[in-house]
Amino acid sequence: MPYDKLSDLPDRVKDHLPHHAQDIYKEAFNSALEEYNSEETAHKVAWSAVKHRYEKQDDGDWAKKKDT
Repeated sequence: MPYDKLSDLPDRVKDHLPHHAQDIYKEAFNSALEEYNSEETAHKVAWSAVKHRYEKQDDGDWAKKKDT
């Protein structure tokens, strides 16, 4: 099922990603779900989209990559 708002995202997303990264995740997930009709694939695509702009720090927090 597509996510209508950020509060609908899974806890592992909304509890750990910055607001902008959550937006990226939601949009990528919804687009991939429509294209591939698979939630598993949509989650993988969404995480890939987040990792393109953000990286997980040593302390476990996510931060925007310096080169983007």
